[in-house]
Amino acid sequence: MNQNEQEKTNQAVGKQTIRFACPPAILSRASIVGDMEGQGPLASYFDQIEPDPAFGMDSWEEGESEMVRRAVQTAITKSGIAKENIRYIFGGDLLGQLIGSTFGLKDFQIPIFGLYGACSTCGEALSLAAMTVNAGYASHVIAVTSSHFGGAEKQFRFPLEYGNQRPLSSTWTVTGSGAFLVSATSPDQPMKEYPRITSVTTGKIVDYGVRDNMNMGACMAPAAADVIYQCLEDLAVKPSHFDKIITGDLGKVGSEILIKLLRDNDYDIEKQHMDCGVCIFDNEEQDTHSGGSGCAAVTLAGYILHQLESNEWKRVLFVPTGALLSTVSFNEGQTIPGVAHAVVIEHIDL
Repeated sequence: MNQNEQEKTNQAVGKQTIRFACPPAILSRASIVGDMEGQGPLASYFDQIEPDPAFGMDSWEEGESEMVRRAVQTAITKSGIAKENIRYIFGGDLLGQLIGSTFGLKDFQIPIFGLYGACSTCGEALSLAAMTVNAGYASHVIAVTSSHFGGAEKQFRFPLEYGNQRPLSSTWTVTGSGAFLVSATSPDQPMKEYPRITSVTTGKIVDYGVRDNMNMGACMAPAAADVIYQCLEDLAVKPSHFDKIITGDLGKVGSEILIKLLRDNDYDIEKQHMDCGVCIFDNEEQDTHSGGSGCAAVTLAGYILHQLESNEWKRVLFVPTGALLSTVSFNEGQTIPGVAHAVVIEHIDL
């Protein structure tokens, strides 16, 4: 395929979707998690489970940076690609000014784009990485995101030492980092053994006026419904087109809202729907109330891509979700808008 033919095959589809002519491959992946995640049902799929919440460092924030460093190094090592051949990093976290990523990635000396979409950052990073390699600006790009329970609670809610009671609608922020090496493909080198990003649908900021920072699912579900609806419309497919439609961290409360919102718009995704926040913890053994948050990246890097690589699933719609708030906006009485990005990942038989 020459350049002109590829440009014709690439499509900006519908209102918000890009379909790739030569779908980028996820060449390698890595997931580093904390002890609680390592006690959950997905434990066997993670690359490293660290029992020390500070990851051998002096603070939770430094520990998150160490998680990010380990995740990126593990992804690079597993790929067999020399660090010098990786042109960019797209990465972000939940901490102010992205300090988790900044201090975790500085020693790699790879050009970096710092991203913030709250817990939707994984979808944002993968989307931009796929666009970049598909456009020919790089052959190999890293996408990485992270979160830490202690750091997130300290920044957005209450320090753990305060011992406040958590409402049943709350979710438990995952301690973990997921990294992905996204690589360009061509018809001559199809990389058929790797999962491919075949399209991305960029989400809009959606605000239903929710102000409860202990109910992230309700804040984010409208944005997830909006981008899933638009993806299905843009691609002209039904929910059954996908083995799974996977949201990032709506938890039980947000998942119920999502399914209802989409039913109101004539799409029933209940059979296909899976939420990372629901599946990463065992709620009978681990009392996380509504489920987990910040868990999209490690669930994708661990469990979801394993299912695609083993051909258990052929095609998934991966939709990480984020609540857009800060301590400033919340304390000033602002609402909590949401955003979500949809990434179609496929096992392609060539």
